[in-house]
Parts: sequence; C-alpha cells; structure tokens
Amino acid sequence: MEPDALDFFKRILETPSPSGYESTLQKVVRDYVSPFAEKIQTDVHGNVMAVKSPGSPLRVMLAGHCDQIGLVVGHIDSEGFLYVQAVGGWDPQVLVGQRMIVWSAEGPIFGVIARKPIHLLTEEERKQVPKLKDLWLDIGAANKEEAEKSVRVGDPVTVELAYREMRNNRAASPAMDDKCGVWVVMEALRRIDTKKLNCAVYAVSTVQEEVGLRGARTSAFHIDPQVGIAVDVTHATDCPTIDKKQEGDISLGGGPVIYRGPNMNPKVVDRLIDAAVDNEIRYQLAASGKATGTDANSIQVNRGGVATGLVSIPNRYMHSPVEMISLDDMDRAADLLARFCEALTPDADFIP
Repeated sequence: MEPDALDFFKRILETPSPSGYESTLQKVVRDYVSPFAEKIQTDVHGNVMAVKSPGSPLRVMLAGHCDQIGLVVGHIDSEGFLYVQAVGGWDPQVLVGQRMIVWSAEGPIFGVIARKPIHLLTEEERKQVPKLKDLWLDIGAANKEEAEKSVRVGDPVTVELAYREMRNNRAASPAMDDKCGVWVVMEALRRIDTKKLNCAVYAVSTVQEEVGLRGARTSAFHIDPQVGIAVDVTHATDCPTIDKKQEGDISLGGGPVIYRGPNMNPKVVDRLIDAAVDNEIRYQLAASGKATGTDANSIQVNRGGVATGLVSIPNRYMHSPVEMISLDDMDRAADLLARFCEALTPDADFIP
C-alpha cells in the first residue's frame, strides 16, 4: 500500500461518521479523489460519488459505506450523566469500560462508559448481561446544567477513534466496517488505467448502510448503473469460537472474498474470479444463501435490476472497537476491482 493511500485510510478511520452524521467525512474523501476523478458530486443524502469516464453508456457502481455504528445522546439526567441510544447494531458488553467521544457543536468531548464496580455487584447482577438502557456516559459534568452547556440531545457519540498497526501487516481500529470499503472503491478508481477503460466507473462512499442500506438505494437510483459491486467486510473465521462449517473458511491475509449465491449475478461473479486469476490476485470464495445485509441488496433491486456482485474484506471482531483487518487484503481488493473494470466492454452481457 502506497504511503499516500495508507494516509488516506488512516484519515477516514480517524474521522467520525456514525450513521446519519457522515458529513464530516465528505471532505476527506473529496480531497483524496479530486486529483484523478473527472467529476465529484455529493448528494442531499450525503453520498459522495466520484467518476471516471462519465459519458460512457455502460455504467459501473462501486459502493463502500462510510457510516460506522455509533450512539446518539437521548437524555441528560439531573446529575449530568448521559443516556444514549444505539445507531446500528451494538453488543452492549463491548461498550462497558470504553473511552468515548461526544461529537458536539463545540468540538469533541471525552467521556467513558462504565458500570457498577464488580465489588458492589450482587450475585444476581453478576449473572446478568448488561443492557444499553442501563449504561451511562460520564463526561465528568457536575450536574445537568453543566452538561447541557456542551452537549445537546441528538449529539452523536462514537468510541474513541484510534488506528493501530499490528504484526503481519494487520491493523485494528473502530469502523473498519466499512471504511475499508470506502478506501477500496476510491483506491480502485485511482488505480484504473483510463486508457484501458470502456465504461463509466462511479466510486461511491454511501451513507446510512447500518440503519437500512439507505445511501446505496438513493445513489444507485441517481447513477442508474448496469453493474454494481458492493465492498464491505465479512467475518474472518480464523479465530476461536467461530464455526467454519457454518460461516466458511475465511482468513485474514487470504485475499478479498468474492461472494456467490442467489443475490449475486453469476456473470459478475465469474468476471471477478477471472480478473483475480488473470492478474494473479489472491482471493477467497464465500457463499450466502440469503440476502447479504450489505449495500449489494439495495443495488441489485434498483430500478429494473442491476447485475450485482459483493467483494468483502475479512474482519475479526466485527461491530466492536477493535475490528481487525489485513492491509494486504485491502490492497488486493483495490487491484481486483480496477482490473475488473478495465476488462469490461460496452457490449458486456450480464443476462443470466
């Protein structure tokens, strides 16, 4: 991964973007793609669309959702403690003991989420799984009046954002789901050789995937692509407690994952595999017998239907503050999509 590309990845990971509050990420994405995109547009929903060869009749949409799971302030009590609502799918257990940031109008405000110390828990309380409604966010305020000088109901909250590089070219950070996908689609657009391109390629940073695949729906309607590839993360199964017989054999560093199943167009899948084989790009296969829960679902059923594929980055500990990925998998995924797009011709047929 080139230094500028790695710096872009770090910057998007360190920029807060919980669903519904993604606007702060728009400028980071636009700044990175402006030297090579022929056109950049941000719609009213917040989707950022960068394109090469916009006049071509064959349109390809590459989508990675920029929104991360987060929280939103729902109540401030008389003592100045904040109670929050979930934005996206949280396991409340992973929030206990976390450093948090409230993204207020006056800037980031540090806080912590904790619970009653173990010394004070009753035997019955020790057996109970904590619920989000029973957790509170402590920003150090003395009372409600002091808290309300800085925080308003509706302010977004994330875990403290921090990127950490690890052994074997792996990295851990909140929001790998799915800023990995944003990086891959924008970097793929950069790597495409325009001289080899016979189609329009739209790289889209989509919004609000975690609350209903909303940004992919509106941006796909706007672009009206014939081909769409969603880039998301998937569960790495090379760690304890995950059953490979149920979830597949997916490893960090094994390459991007190409999904097969009824929601993926078979000709798109074949072309992705061919691009990987022809360019000696390491890849993995996975199956999904039902709707995938990714932007691919919304893209597939746009207008009269879109020939859709799903490429995923293996991710350990999804929807937690310590999501872990391989930078090599991301690098290969960007190459895979670039080579896939370069191989398309205007007369490409995707009818099954």
